Amino acid sequence: MEKLFLTAAIAAAMISTASAQLLINGAGATFPYPIYSKWFDAYSKVDPSVRFNYQSIGSGGGQKQILAETVDFGASDGPMSDANLGKAPGKLLHIPTVAGADVVSYNLPGKPKLRLDGPTLADIFLGKITKWNDPRIATQNQGVKLPAQDIVVVHRSDGSGTTYIFVDYLSHVSSEWKTKVGTNTSVNWPTGLGGKGNEGVAGQIKQVPGAIGYIELAYANQNKLPFADMKNSSGNYITPSLESVTEALASAEIPDDFRFSMVNPPGAKAYPIAGATWLLVYQHQKNHEKGRKLVEFLKWAYTDGEKIATTLDYAPLPDKVIKRVLTRVDEIKY
Repeated sequence: MEKLFLTAAIAAAMISTASAQLLINGAGATFPYPIYSKWFDAYSKVDPSVRFNYQSIGSGGGQKQILAETVDFGASDGPMSDANLGKAPGKLLHIPTVAGADVVSYNLPGKPKLRLDGPTLADIFLGKITKWNDPRIATQNQGVKLPAQDIVVVHRSDGSGTTYIFVDYLSHVSSEWKTKVGTNTSVNWPTGLGGKGNEGVAGQIKQVPGAIGYIELAYANQNKLPFADMKNSSGNYITPSLESVTEALASAEIPDDFRFSMVNPPGAKAYPIAGATWLLVYQHQKNHEKGRKLVEFLKWAYTDGEKIATTLDYAPLPDKVIKRVLTRVDEIKY
């Protein structure tokens, strides 16, 4: 009987603890989902009184939900436009967290290592290059046996910061892309199949012979998918990696509002299709306790959380940028 009472007491204590937890809701980008999941799990051991519920629905969804105030924070890999910021019921802060790479992945026999330049990649996604053995691909890949196979373009079907980084790059290297398609979290694709989230695009690439698509580096590694070395603005073919993303981040000019692009940077060793990701937080928090806990989490993220980033192929922010971001976090009022 005593054992029964003890079991019931422990269960009641667990229920009481769970109900006492403060729930902070967020939604948005799939690009940083692996690192955010790791952060939230690690932070639950630092402060068991708070729990984070993050829905990986894409950057477009994250922006919409923070504007509608249905979440406590949004997440986006593309900075919000002036027009979108103007719709916000209060001042929204862009708080950069980490940087990562969009990789160009493909499904070809033997998983060869390919090299591509920006203009060629743009023409593939414009639907102008349609065969894998096209001369423009072949000349960059001497010694690689390329099949006379149709290229199947795969892109995101949802509003996506991963898309924003990718099309921002294509707009930098192709005037035709910039004019006809442009840069946004969602665009009118000239050709191809859609997949939802990085997970959906990775799944399509794995399943469809001849496919080519863009996904975040961590998803490519997790799915054991090959990816291309990309020619950067210095004329060097660069493998996407923690080091080459860090090189790209180091050359980025970061303004006071932290909305910036780091595609096609000047560094000789910089990977050209890289971008930062942001948390979107209202400066004036309506809920005192949630605001306080969110600020405490953010301060932990920039001291301890950044150290975890490299284990998941994300580049942590430079120390000088972290100091600036922590000053911005101090501006959050609750």
